[in-house]
Amino acid sequence: MVDQRRLAVWGDPIAHSKSPALHAAAYTVLGLDWEYGRRQVTGDAFADELGSLDESWLGLSLTMPLKEHAFRAAATHDRHAEMTGAMNTLLLGEELAGFNTDVGGIIDALAERSITEVRTARILGAGATAASALVAVAEIGAIRVDVRARRPERAAGLVELGTRLGIDVQVAPLDDAAEAVDITVATLPSGTVLAEESAARLAHGGGALFDAAYAPWPSALATTWGDGVVVSGLGMLLHQAVRQIRIFLNGDPAHVLPDEPAVIAAMRAALDHPSS
Repeated sequence: MVDQRRLAVWGDPIAHSKSPALHAAAYTVLGLDWEYGRRQVTGDAFADELGSLDESWLGLSLTMPLKEHAFRAAATHDRHAEMTGAMNTLLLGEELAGFNTDVGGIIDALAERSITEVRTARILGAGATAASALVAVAEIGAIRVDVRARRPERAAGLVELGTRLGIDVQVAPLDDAAEAVDITVATLPSGTVLAEESAARLAHGGGALFDAAYAPWPSALATTWGDGVVVSGLGMLLHQAVRQIRIFLNGDPAHVLPDEPAVIAAMRAALDHPSS
């Protein structure tokens, strides 16, 4: 039997991904002789690329636009993947097992900043990351969520997800007036710049800001947030990767790694001091 130890992150675009540095740092601490690369894969090419992998491949990390494609390809899904209809982790083997570690990554990143409970939230955006954000805030206590999207009709799935989660989800355009909330979660594409008035309106009474974007940082939205707590998407990137490595090593995103604090420290150092 081939020793499965090849992994990679797939997406389009992918050259900017910090995942190879994160995973390499973790594997060094864990003493694993695993190879983790990156590959540019479009949605149209995903099925063929997946079918071309041999037994040396252990798993994949998936970023946009592949999260929904991977969900459809997987034979099994963990609870967070099932809730969101999207996944960012694929464990290869006799059957494809899919996981969504973005939800846990958001929760862990917020907990690092002592944000462990909220009642109200606002989510900016309506894509796959927004669905993960909705589940994350629900799991830390949110009962009302205000979704803001450039095309509100795209948020119908979030309303349905809110119903399943037992929380009230209201949808409005980005520019509408906003009620005060405990936290704002921005899932807009990296580099998004909102109109100055819109950004100021969202910042006023917007609570803490978690911005899934991290390149460039600070994001345009983060610079408008004044003295409020601002959490970079790098925290989510780090902690979703920790959960991925748990899956690749143990098959379980909740199974803590050996000497996990040292693993996380090495991964954080790789983000703070990239080699390239």
